[in-house]
Amino acid sequence: MLYRKITETIVEHFKSKSSKILLIDGARQVGKTYIVRHMGNKLFENFIELNMLEDSIGRQLFKNVSTVNDFYLQVSMLAGNKMGTIDDTLIFIDEIQAYPHLLTLLKFLEQDAKFTYIASGSLLGVTLLETTSIPMGSISKIRMFPLDFEEFLYANGFNSYSIDMLKQKFLNQESLDLSTHNKLLDLFKKYLLVGGLPECVNTFIKDQNIQKVRTLQTEIHNYYAIDAAKYDFEKNLKIRRIYGMIPSNLENRKKRVFAQKIENIRGKTFSHYQDEFDYLISAGIALDIKAVSLPTFPLVQSSGKNLLKLYLNDVGLLTNILYGHNITAILNDVKSINLGSVYENVVASELISNGHKLFYYDNKKKGEVDFLIDDYDTLSVVPIEVKSGKDYTRHSALSNLSTSENYSIKKAYVLSNDRIIKTKDNIIYMPIYFSMFL
Repeated sequence: MLYRKITETIVEHFKSKSSKILLIDGARQVGKTYIVRHMGNKLFENFIELNMLEDSIGRQLFKNVSTVNDFYLQVSMLAGNKMGTIDDTLIFIDEIQAYPHLLTLLKFLEQDAKFTYIASGSLLGVTLLETTSIPMGSISKIRMFPLDFEEFLYANGFNSYSIDMLKQKFLNQESLDLSTHNKLLDLFKKYLLVGGLPECVNTFIKDQNIQKVRTLQTEIHNYYAIDAAKYDFEKNLKIRRIYGMIPSNLENRKKRVFAQKIENIRGKTFSHYQDEFDYLISAGIALDIKAVSLPTFPLVQSSGKNLLKLYLNDVGLLTNILYGHNITAILNDVKSINLGSVYENVVASELISNGHKLFYYDNKKKGEVDFLIDDYDTLSVVPIEVKSGKDYTRHSALSNLSTSENYSIKKAYVLSNDRIIKTKDNIIYMPIYFSMFL
């Protein structure tokens, strides 16, 4: 079984005896159902799994359920012999977005407190935006992502001891020995190919066959696009267009989305596509990075809405689109291939999975810096520049930003393939694989 860090969050939630219902959000294929099923059977004597998407296209038992008693009646038809008490029975409502009215019912199920509940869904961000009565105070919502690089290391034989040792090296800013560095960099490059979608990771570990992994990635990427068609008939073509443009946008120098290019209509602005952007981000299939021109803490105060970068939620999907079955561009550092977009995408997913809201610095005169994150310990901003080539010490925009007296930057990071950790002024040069600890 793949190790997932969200497991600890689920266990802590149940141990806390919180009355709130845990609601797990996330894109399809990130492993929500599997992890809940595994933990539910492990922690509870009675585990009842209800898939609302299957029900909606089948018997539709829960389609018109509006009261707690109606809900219990339908559950009893399916698993009446497993309905014990709140201490020994977990009811898992999977794909709850298929019946938005059940999100409202969660409040009353929580108040009745007859059983323990957990729910998950693939489009909860979108569904909650359209739900008239959100059960605030009754749910605890968390988001699940594909495996990050740390979890990928666990999948490839690392244990908690080795991960802790690596983290200590990161915290102490100590370079790894050459052999360890080479092993980590090799696994990092394989992570760029495989990504973190559980089915792809399991296939890679079992077969070491990149073509099988690529086939799965193509299916999942197409599945994400098809999902958009179910959202809104008038908007789905624009959603799919924006989603399909992400890889090509990332290959451009600016990398940001240009609203006028979505439909090739002059005069179109971001406001014309707000619902489409909201879908992609809320559905978890795209990661959004907002621009700021004033890099001061907290960043959200100065973020702009009209300068936006979008990344794919999984780096493996991106490398499949860009390079297909040819893995030499990544594994062998082919000089003619610029991996900047790939490296930025993986760092974006690492930072977001670690709970950061992402921004980037955009200034016409001073240039761009790839990422900015808030540092709540020092109440300052941390700039991050990602470099895929050997010229990682060239970063005029980052240098100007980090030394400016106007912004009080305490530290900045440059992430690259170089092994040596060093600090110059307040800029820390780190190997790219240490992005998992930022």
